[in-house]
Amino acid sequence: MSIAAADLTLDELKLALAPAIADAAVFDGWSDAALVSACEIEGVDADVARLAYPDGAMDMIAAWIASVDVAMFAALPPEALAAMKIRERIRSLVQARLDAIAGRVEALRRALAIMAMPQNAVRAGKLGWASADAMWRLAGDTSTDHNHYTKRAILGSIYAATLAVFVDDESEGKADTRAFLDRRIDGVMRFEKAKAQFLRPDAERFSVTRFLGRLRYPAR
Repeated sequence: MSIAAADLTLDELKLALAPAIADAAVFDGWSDAALVSACEIEGVDADVARLAYPDGAMDMIAAWIASVDVAMFAALPPEALAAMKIRERIRSLVQARLDAIAGRVEALRRALAIMAMPQNAVRAGKLGWASADAMWRLAGDTSTDHNHYTKRAILGSIYAATLAVFVDDESEGKADTRAFLDRRIDGVMRFEKAKAQFLRPDAERFSVTRFLGRLRYPAR
């Protein structure tokens, strides 16, 4: 028995079995057949496992995403991130997630298709938000104002777009995905830098009032 199911709660079993279900989903989709196949490999009673995923495919996918969180935390503990600049922290965290799903591209493709279904849109949105939140928290973000929400919305969109590139990327070592991710993060960082400059109260920036005043009363 690979997973000591008798010693686990249903929540623990759900998380522990998820990677094996993802492996099976490459061939069987996110189905009961994938669950049964995973249970046979891991030595788990399928009837017990079904109790851990009462909503079927979406529960299995959500558990797989949670297992990716665990892999990300293990790959990049806080002490490993501490010496990095914020841009590199975010890039490394996204890359750690991609590394965790490597070899299961077809499972990811099928998961994204299921999450895109109208009936799953709300839950899929919450899962995407949770992934972005997990990355920002591990990166050390403690914001509580509107930046808390904008950071997660922006990172969520970057991650979703990167996954879309990842599933179709046939370049060696997923080089195209890495390049895409770098470009998207660079773009956001340039925007954030420009925004910070614009919002500085002491910044030298264009003033319509000052400009019109100078037209009326030119400096002598």
